[in-house]
Amino acid sequence: HHIITVVAYLLLCCSLLPSSTTALLLPSPTQHIVSRPHHNRQPTLTSLHATSSSSINEDDSPRTLISKGMNSFRNGDVSTSLQYFDKANDSVPDDKLTPYLWQRGISYYYLEKFQEGHEQFSLDVRVNPLDVEEIVWDIACLARMNDSRFFPVENQMSLPKGKKDRRKIMSTVYSLFRNDGATEYDLREAGHDSNISDEFYSLFYLGLYCEIRGETSKAEMYMKMAERSKYATGAGYGDYMSACARVHCKLRGWVV
Repeated sequence: HHIITVVAYLLLCCSLLPSSTTALLLPSPTQHIVSRPHHNRQPTLTSLHATSSSSINEDDSPRTLISKGMNSFRNGDVSTSLQYFDKANDSVPDDKLTPYLWQRGISYYYLEKFQEGHEQFSLDVRVNPLDVEEIVWDIACLARMNDSRFFPVENQMSLPKGKKDRRKIMSTVYSLFRNDGATEYDLREAGHDSNISDEFYSLFYLGLYCEIRGETSKAEMYMKMAERSKYATGAGYGDYMSACARVHCKLRGWVV
């Protein structure tokens, strides 16, 4: 009975994954000083008009709580999304659900709870070690916790030796965030020369990368391009990462 219960919780988490973002059970870090100006490292958050009004029902299943949390996030109510994810986590004994709550890690990032986000993604990678986006989001949290002039971050996670994410674009994302050789130009070109999904993901992660480096103007440019991309406004509108691009821009006051 215990085994069946655990399997059931794993299945409910998998079923909630966005179609293009299995990396974030989803996402997605040697240190030297980068010689560039240190400015606007942490953008000021502006308030959103929350559109999530449903209260947390004590009788809701973990699956329902996660779904409501994701909907709250999509509507721009990040604080409420975290409440739902926390409630889902608390409703499952012995922290069995915790390593699968990648959505909570993203909410932590946008609420500037970077230590908590780091802890969440660290747990996620233990059960999903081949997922680049988990690692990348952890690097983002670690970078925002520290001085952005120091990059790459210390104690960054990595894929198992000889392994890689099955999505080609993510190899470049991974290399860029870990400072393993890829450049901003490489990721931009990789997205430009591929399909609309890869184009979106290249722009989104370029925006995130520039943000954690303190390069706010470029972060705004890339993230706005991601939000208005063909993928985010069309076939991939329902992708949770498309919602991340929209929420990211709204929270920072970047009007598309």
